Amino acid sequence: MRACSRLLAAAGALALVGLLAGPVGADDVRARQRWVLDAVNAEQAWKVTRGDGVIVAVVDSPVDPKTPVLKDKVTLAPDMRSSLFDEGTAAVGPHGTAMASLIAGSGRGGGMLGVAPGARILSIPVISEDDPDYDLIEPDDGLGLPVESPLARALRYAADHGAKVISMSLGEYATQRADRQAVAYALSRGVVLVAAVGNDGDTEYARKQGTSFWSFPAGYPGVIGVGAVDKGGRPATFSSDNLSVLVGAPGVGVPAAIPGGGYADMEGSSAATALVAGAVALIKARYPNLTPDLVSRAITSTARGRPTAGYDDKVGFGVVDAAAALTRAGELTSYSASLPVRGDLHFGNGTTAPAPTPPGPDAVRLWVYGAGVLLGLTGFGAAVVVLTRRSERMPGSS
Repeated sequence: MRACSRLLAAAGALALVGLLAGPVGADDVRARQRWVLDAVNAEQAWKVTRGDGVIVAVVDSPVDPKTPVLKDKVTLAPDMRSSLFDEGTAAVGPHGTAMASLIAGSGRGGGMLGVAPGARILSIPVISEDDPDYDLIEPDDGLGLPVESPLARALRYAADHGAKVISMSLGEYATQRADRQAVAYALSRGVVLVAAVGNDGDTEYARKQGTSFWSFPAGYPGVIGVGAVDKGGRPATFSSDNLSVLVGAPGVGVPAAIPGGGYADMEGSSAATALVAGAVALIKARYPNLTPDLVSRAITSTARGRPTAGYDDKVGFGVVDAAAALTRAGELTSYSASLPVRGDLHFGNGTTAPAPTPPGPDAVRLWVYGAGVLLGLTGFGAAVVVLTRRSERMPGSS
């Protein structure tokens, strides 16, 4: 099974973009997930950091805090489908729990390991898997105040409650002003946003047009859009292909934890997104002040299996390499946004233009103005004297 069917066409309806593909035995989950960790080069990155101290917000269905590999690692936020923040959280869901385990699974009791096993999870519910159509909102017509949305509330909540990374394995076809503004807000706070590009790659529209519908929030500027690849590193046929794709990660047959302590294989760009979010958590743990744009550069510039042209709309710049990205992030910490420029440099081969005249009064004009005023006063005084003498000569004057 794949979670393509839940990417709803209804505008304003967030939907999960990955589903459980089948049960996995707990006794062999480490062996089954080996290829996934190898594909993203996680174990090499663990020699530097395991993500300790980083909070990753999982904007999804509620995460089960009792799942063994997530025990004592999960903080539950209010249900963001309501603006009241007082209705409690929805029932825990397999999807959110699976995503959290791929990011921060602790390996407790021989269980599965996430890409950043030292990270913590802030579970922010925006979707209930039992009631996915709850509280739909209409598309924003651009008039008046932005229409508030669960996603916008979730992004602001995450940014205000210590999250350094936000993982969003969900999407919608419509854009919302409130969501765009919330994305900008989170980025301004130094939070790195990672989102699934969707699972529309094998739809009739995609086959005819050679590209897939864009999914948001992956399509918003500043968000790292993630596509899915298979075990051989090839783009998954279902993974959406468009210019929102920045990198790829495993998204076919990926073992993940589910509520109750069991495991299941995941299929979809959801799983790929969680794995990339884990790689980003490693970077933020080691370099907490690295800005989102530089984190994105570290991820994209070190990806494995780069397409021949350097980029394509199926796998982006390649499959994420957590260890290489971590190394590049260290190099980028010394990056300066501006460089000093020598004062004697100029464009072209001609002579340097003269310096501009400093502002202030012109001395010559001041002299001319002063002379004019003096002559005017002299003439006025002479006229007064002449008129006075004439009045004294007139008969009857005293």
